[in-house]
Amino acid sequence: VVIRPMMYIALTYDHRLIDGREAVMFLRKIKDAVEDPRIILAGL
Repeated sequence: VVIRPMMYIALTYDHRLIDGREAVMFLRKIKDAVEDPRIILAGL
């Protein structure tokens, strides 16, 4: 077991406009990009 730094990300959105599924998918993409910055660089 290794102790690692953690970062918390929160998202606020209007449920009348955005479904929770899309919000979760967006946060997963952010998480993936933070964990592997090559994802961001590949988009350039």
